[in-house]
Amino acid sequence: MAAPTSNAKARLAARLKSLRTDVGGAGITQGQLAKALGVSPPLISSWESPGKPDLPPTARINAYARLFCTPRSFTAGRVKLIGEDDLDRDEQARRRELEEELLALRDAANGTSGGARPVRPADEELRRLHSGPLFFADGRPITIACARLPPEFRRNMPYVDPAEPDYTESYTYADLDTLLELHGHLRAANPLSQVRVRADDALSADDLTTHLVVLGGVDWNFLTRTLLNRLDVPVTQHDRLGDDETGAAFQVSAGDDTHVFAPTLVDGQLVEDVAHFYRAPNPYNRLRTVTIFNGMFARGTYGAVRSLTDARFRDRNGEYLATRFAQRDTFSILTTVQIVRGEVLTPDWTAPESRLHEWPPEGR
Repeated sequence: MAAPTSNAKARLAARLKSLRTDVGGAGITQGQLAKALGVSPPLISSWESPGKPDLPPTARINAYARLFCTPRSFTAGRVKLIGEDDLDRDEQARRRELEEELLALRDAANGTSGGARPVRPADEELRRLHSGPLFFADGRPITIACARLPPEFRRNMPYVDPAEPDYTESYTYADLDTLLELHGHLRAANPLSQVRVRADDALSADDLTTHLVVLGGVDWNFLTRTLLNRLDVPVTQHDRLGDDETGAAFQVSAGDDTHVFAPTLVDGQLVEDVAHFYRAPNPYNRLRTVTIFNGMFARGTYGAVRSLTDARFRDRNGEYLATRFAQRDTFSILTTVQIVRGEVLTPDWTAPESRLHEWPPEGR
């Protein structure tokens, strides 16, 4: 079986390479393809290797099919992944045909053709879950870095003293609603990755060099504060002063101009928060990523996370990111988060009024 399997792997590798090199007669580079698929160039190289190729995950096979089913993916020198819902009938048919071809090659390479097929997402929702912005194709560890509640908030809480028999560390974390939402989604979207939760005051060097997903604003999460000061983004966050909400706002610098985006409170009730989503290479390990979700208030942070976890909105918001920031590995969005009768409404980034600021600007 070794030789036939090896030959099948080589056929799949050759087919993947031919799809890339045949585009428009001139082809595209491995780097261009990697950015469009949201993976690293070495992964593309490993999938195309004529010697000992690696097998791409089935979710990546779907992305290949969606990318190469239409010439619209390659326009004006740019490579972008067209949204599933934006493909016309002929493109959809070509996508299914190409996906079946590549999956058959992968099955043969995996030694399963003609017999039991490997379990793969048959359900469209599960397939999409495994291809969104919070899917990390390399299968490497993911660390959620959340803030620790300040001591004055923990003072009268039960079970937060490590000496107590019922000590529960999670009670010491801020943004628990958001943490539960995000952790569940990351585990489901990345079944091969270890997903760890760490408080910002307990991060190790190993944690900092994983895929980092950072929750919460600069007032409590020192890692958010550190990264925003270090990373290339014109957005700063002014923390709240004391127990009131004075000064709570995001500030955007554009040349000599400064724009301030503040939450809206009516009679002390939050009715609209402002939140920030940011993605970039991890400055502590550029082979990994950093993703920041931070609001002026906890419900803003929750709304920012729900933008990419809510089943009703995550696909369209993910496609918006892939299209708007094609070929970019560093980008950010300031978004409104509406609160109606205490309920957080998920932002829809395809609605222009929900996006307060985007960076980099279009065309740059």
